[in-house]
Amino acid sequence: MQDLAEEAEAGGYHLNPDEGFTCDLVRGLLANRERYGYISCPCRLASGDRDDDLDIICPCDYRDPDLSDYGACYCALYVTADVEGGERAAALVPERRPPPAERRRRKEERAAADRAPGTLNYPVWRCRVCGYLCARNVPPEICPICRVPRDRFERFM
Repeated sequence: MQDLAEEAEAGGYHLNPDEGFTCDLVRGLLANRERYGYISCPCRLASGDRDDDLDIICPCDYRDPDLSDYGACYCALYVTADVEGGERAAALVPERRPPPAERRRRKEERAAADRAPGTLNYPVWRCRVCGYLCARNVPPEICPICRVPRDRFERFM
């Protein structure tokens, strides 16, 4: 468990401090790896089709916006530093994953956007200290490269 926590911290993330809860989630991830061949979120229903489930392979596509908005991801494996430190409780996280028809539509839109160079679905953020770039709605809580806080990021594009 310590290795997993250190890996998360190295990437600028924090695991849920409730070790029993976190171990149960990890067991669910490992069970899904056995079942499907990939570690899909244990709190969501996977289809068994990797392409359809790409958005819920841990860490899921919704982790960072969930952390930003609620202090935890949907399954609460990842939490923000203030939640980990007990300074606040994580809010209840609503399901962001769209229904299958909406996922198919978005997949088709992404494929079309991939064919049109120069289009981005997310803003790009740059760490002013080390130059790390990431494309997402908000910059990470902590830079995974140089470990400076979110306020050291600037919108790049």
